[in-house]
Amino acid sequence: MARFLRTRRIRARRTRGRRLRRALIALLVVLLTLVGAAVVAYKLTVIPEPHPETAMQSTVFVDVHGGYLGRRGPVDRQEVPLAQVPRHVQEAVIAAENRSFRTDTGISPSAIARAAWSTVSGGSRQGGSTITQQYVKNALLTPEQSLSRKAREALIAIKLDRTRSKDEILEGYLNTVYFGRGAAGIQAAARNYFGVDADDLTVSQGAALAAIVNIPSYYEKAGSDAKVTAKLTHRWEWVLDAMADSGAITPAQRGAARFPAFRFYPPGDTDGQRQYLIDAAAAEAADRLGITQDELARGGYTVRTTFDLTAQDAAAELVADQRPVKNTRLHTAVVALVPDDGAVRVLYGGADYARQPFNDALHGAVEAGTALEPFTAAKLGAPLTALPRTAAPTPLRLAAAYATAAARGTYAEPYTVQKITRAGRTVYTAHRHTRTAMDQDAAVLITKRLYSAAPAGPLPTFTGSAGTRTLWQTTYDDRLAVTTALFAQHPARGKHPARPAQLPATASDLAARVTADVRDRLAPTASGTPSRSGIETIKPYRPQI
Repeated sequence: MARFLRTRRIRARRTRGRRLRRALIALLVVLLTLVGAAVVAYKLTVIPEPHPETAMQSTVFVDVHGGYLGRRGPVDRQEVPLAQVPRHVQEAVIAAENRSFRTDTGISPSAIARAAWSTVSGGSRQGGSTITQQYVKNALLTPEQSLSRKAREALIAIKLDRTRSKDEILEGYLNTVYFGRGAAGIQAAARNYFGVDADDLTVSQGAALAAIVNIPSYYEKAGSDAKVTAKLTHRWEWVLDAMADSGAITPAQRGAARFPAFRFYPPGDTDGQRQYLIDAAAAEAADRLGITQDELARGGYTVRTTFDLTAQDAAAELVADQRPVKNTRLHTAVVALVPDDGAVRVLYGGADYARQPFNDALHGAVEAGTALEPFTAAKLGAPLTALPRTAAPTPLRLAAAYATAAARGTYAEPYTVQKITRAGRTVYTAHRHTRTAMDQDAAVLITKRLYSAAPAGPLPTFTGSAGTRTLWQTTYDDRLAVTTALFAQHPARGKHPARPAQLPATASDLAARVTADVRDRLAPTASGTPSRSGIETIKPYRPQI
């Protein structure tokens, strides 16, 4: 037995080298096979097109000063070129999500290994992917958690990194990553959290958005939930420290940074009366671009309207403060126009879009009564020719007529869209469309008549009515014309349709207050300082009487 064991040990020593060589050869074959398979897989990997839903965008509507009105579209996303994202915002995202982004190959081997082990072992979901991998996962692949998808993600990320520039990858990522609050992409996030465009984000705001990307569904409550705000503040400081360490911001910028104020969340809906404005502007924008409203909604446009939200909201508040009358519904329409231009500054056509989507200012036929008397003796041209014979004009039409008198006979077609942009490029700019609709003498006579009707007022003002059923009031100079119309109805009940009702005794006072308030907010001040709406300061025109 001893001899047998000794013989086996001698034989094992003699064959050890041969067995080791065989093992090494087998390992080498396996490695070469894996490398070959990886090379073949890489060659066969095709970078897919982005998901259709990833390419979808919404169209945003803003007022004349850039104030947010609302949006239309299936998702809250608007693409912006990387050039419109401040460098400090780009660096904040890199500091928060992938500090080696500028130099890595598109993947993080350690993160892939960690995720693979988590998948195999049934552990919790693991993050840590590079920005390139996140972009591939968010925009090009499904969110499925499996080894095969993770391997494909890595291959596509490597190929993407070798075939696209880092700036292209970062732009795609910033336009698709989810920030919470329904916002996909940096532009929507900037609006939803801070009410600004992406190119206006400060260092502090950019760092806050970068910190949110980690857990957007949790951090989206920042600003309204104290606990969430405290945790986000800590992560925000971590991002800023990393930016300072890398030289992305200066020590002075780091020292000056203060945690930014967030818009309240959850926000209120946009039904109310702002949807009236969006309806009007959307119809006009689609017409100007020669597309359907559905195409406009998912086209990623920014529509800058002519509306002034400050004056619009003030008018809405005054109307809302009116004491209701039992079994009577008071309708109020307010239109403010810029004479000789046609820009619509205020278009108040209803208090609640959800209850009444019909816009009284734009489409409501309001009995004119004596409101047309100033035009009866005037020789009018198109498009005002038939106005004196119109029993119930719309408030917008009557406002445009008085604006024509204010402009000494020049009719300006009313418009609500000032400019349309897409991906930073202007695709439409409004130009005024005017024509002579009355001669200057007729315009002067109308203005004289209005001064005669209100001799104590500083501006020509006329109040007309149809008995106690409707009330109209208009005031103007050659930079602003404001028309307010009121009528009342008994609401429909069962099979009985709505029917006219008498105006409340306070209607005249309401019309005067609304007209004066809108005028004061939009018109130049007595000191000569231009108003927020940008209307130039001039001396009110008052002809000799």
